[in-house]
Amino acid sequence: MNKMLMTILFLVAVFTVGTIFWIKVAEAYVRVKPYFRQDGTYIQPHYRSDPDSSRWNNWSTWGNINPFNGKKGYKKY
Repeated sequence: MNKMLMTILFLVAVFTVGTIFWIKVAEAYVRVKPYFRQDGTYIQPHYRSDPDSSRWNNWSTWGNINPFNGKKGYKKY
């Protein structure tokens, strides 16, 4: 009985950690609010990849695809 309880607790822990990791990966973008540039150009609201120190996980990097507009990445690093 004790071994079965430990197995269940282990599976719940693995599921919880996996879910938290998946949510963090799924939210790897930020919303940019609309604004005006200094020259008066209006920039519409849009989404961009979450800023971090990696160049490989940005939507503009070659091999990646922007999930909001379907454009393929073009930058080769």
